[in-house]
Amino acid sequence: MSRASSAAGRTLDSFDRAILRIIQRDNKTPQRSIAEAVNLSAAAVQRRIAAMEAAGVIERNVAIVDTKTVQMAITAIVEVRLTDERLHTVDMAKSLFRDAPEVQQCYYVTGGISFMLVIVSPDMAAYEATTRRLFAQNEAVASFRSLIALDRVKVGAEIVIP
Repeated sequence: MSRASSAAGRTLDSFDRAILRIIQRDNKTPQRSIAEAVNLSAAAVQRRIAAMEAAGVIERNVAIVDTKTVQMAITAIVEVRLTDERLHTVDMAKSLFRDAPEVQQCYYVTGGISFMLVIVSPDMAAYEATTRRLFAQNEAVASFRSLIALDRVKVGAEIVIP
């Protein structure tokens, strides 16, 4: 499937791409403003956005929250190595990490590490409890390594849409 196609098979045209560039920066941009910027009617923009949501091009609309303002002082990037890469082991880990509210992002990766996770916690004691629950007490986890973020330099970046 080409880059111009979504996972659901919907082909994105230049109007769709222009709309996506705008709503990635601010999904609360009024449809009237988007319409003016891309030279379509507001109704056409609304239909296109609805179609992209239905096709899965737009997965969801979220708010990016400043972790400091909600007392989440610790952000950790965690490398997790599983004991094996069998389907059952990987699927169980995916399910565990997906269901853990502390895990903000989770990637199943190649290169000797099984998963990369981004975890937020209010303090080190809470982070330690999370690592015990998700990794240390998990027989499927061979090892894990935590990298504690010193500064949140960039978050919620836009995907470059050609």
